[in-house]
Amino acid sequence: MRFLIIFIFLLSNSFANEQVGIKNLVINKELKKYEGLRFLDADNEILNLSDYQGNLVLLNFWATWCAPCKEEMPSLDLLLDNANLNNLKIFPINVGQDNYDKANNFLNDLNIKNLNLYFDTPITLAKRFKLRGIPTSILFNKEGLEFARIIGSTDFADKKFIEWLSKYN
Repeated sequence: MRFLIIFIFLLSNSFANEQVGIKNLVINKELKKYEGLRFLDADNEILNLSDYQGNLVLLNFWATWCAPCKEEMPSLDLLLDNANLNNLKIFPINVGQDNYDKANNFLNDLNIKNLNLYFDTPITLAKRFKLRGIPTSILFNKEGLEFARIIGSTDFADKKFIEWLSKYN
């Protein structure tokens, strides 16, 4: 019995370094692979996520009516300016079925300078990722595998988050 308790204690502590104390961050126990992930750019052109392998990728799902999305978007925009994350690609994907003008006005009102508009029409990615709410951000490593999610809003300018994410860059 004593051996079992020690084994469980050691096993549970082996994952302690993955508990980084970042708001709403969930680190996958196993990497997840997806095939055929596509979304639209502002010109209605189809982009394939697989074209960005070799990069650290963050998909951020948002909508214009989402108050937490509005709160986190400026810090997400600043993340692209971080020199420690020069291999990071960010795709803020509108899932609110907003038209281009409404989504663009949302970004302009927040003084977003670095991010471009992307759309999930007709909400295929949101369904494939089984999103339960927005904002949700999904992180993919250089091999194109999902390794973590941020479920809900977060401060992308948080030092802990940037240091943690830099390990994957």
